[in-house]
Amino acid sequence: MATAENEYTLDSVRKALVREEDTIVFGLIERAKFPFNFHTYDQNYLQTPDFRGSLVEFVVQNTEIVQAKAGRYENPEENPFFPENLQSSLVPSYPFTKILHSGAASININKSLWKIYFDDLLPLFVASGDDGNYAQTAASDLSLLQAISKRVHYGKFVAEVKFRESPQDYEPLIRAKDREGLMKLLTFKSVEEMVKKRVEKKATLFGQEISLDSNDDSKEKQRFDPSVASKLYEKWVIPLTKEVQVDYLLRRLD
Repeated sequence: MATAENEYTLDSVRKALVREEDTIVFGLIERAKFPFNFHTYDQNYLQTPDFRGSLVEFVVQNTEIVQAKAGRYENPEENPFFPENLQSSLVPSYPFTKILHSGAASININKSLWKIYFDDLLPLFVASGDDGNYAQTAASDLSLLQAISKRVHYGKFVAEVKFRESPQDYEPLIRAKDREGLMKLLTFKSVEEMVKKRVEKKATLFGQEISLDSNDDSKEKQRFDPSVASKLYEKWVIPLTKEVQVDYLLRRLD
């Protein structure tokens, strides 16, 4: 998102998080186009001797393998869901800005995010049913998962910028390994409320069915419940981002 170290400021990282809201909201809209499509997640549906797992696991793992070879995970903003399967990039390396402490590489909470996504988030906004579009469903799951993951793990950059701006506030808590104290220092309820309201408003606007017919009231219809976007941020995105920030700060002085 930023290309030079001096571009990483609290303002720039906040703007990056705001832009990621759009990607997440559109990801919710895209996934809501399909019903639940149980076979996408059925461990026994995929018939192949070379892979054990669901169709969505097959799609995600193989997509990540290709994207890793193309250099996606050379970018410190990207975190794979199945890092154990990846091979090195085959493309020339890009000199990404090295703003993060080396400990950042060991922080990846995608396993937790994966479980939350399928167990808790999908049932909130996806209709029951089956339309047979299992591969497309898995692809939309992957896009949304990657968007949420990027937003959550961007907490590493937020934490680094906050630490650089006020090291005197963070160092004592880090040395004392005070997770609770760090979490309190990172929590701004008013900002969190603003974020939740903004993403719900975006979901309302982006999710409208638009018609050019002035007599057609379909413009008031929604592709999915906009409150889901707010709930996603309240229950998972914001708390997990802060968890990443705390994990990063606890490694910052190593």
